[in-house]
Amino acid sequence: MTLTVAAALVPLAVACGNDTADPGSGSVAPPPKLTGTDWRVDSVTEGGTTHRAPAAARIRIGDDGRATGNLGCNTFSAPTTIDDGRIDFGTLRTTRMACDEPRMTFERALTRALNSGALTARTDDGTLTLTAEKGARVQLTPSAAK
Repeated sequence: MTLTVAAALVPLAVACGNDTADPGSGSVAPPPKLTGTDWRVDSVTEGGTTHRAPAAARIRIGDDGRATGNLGCNTFSAPTTIDDGRIDFGTLRTTRMACDEPRMTFERALTRALNSGALTARTDDGTLTLTAEKGARVQLTPSAAK
């Protein structure tokens, strides 16, 4: 069963169990929303190697399910499907600029991770981790947190 993006947010937040207490207030702050949040990509880990993200790397998934952002050098857009705590990025449409080799190495790793099929989305302490079935991980934080 495919859920709409908005309907998928509540189960994702509940399933991840990532409420954080607001010190001194006695209340629990909700985790950041998967959609409608500007996520800064911090790193991609694949095959035991962690690639630190260039400052430009970011992802935003709109409430309409469309992802946009920067892969480290090139900008991209892609449709997404969110279902039961998993997110699947459709075909990435990208610009085709060339950058220095460290940025291009990171961009290739991030592109492989996003194109690896449905990724498990887990939030913890305000961060987001996208994990591929074969183990690649993308670490993100809300842009305002940086």
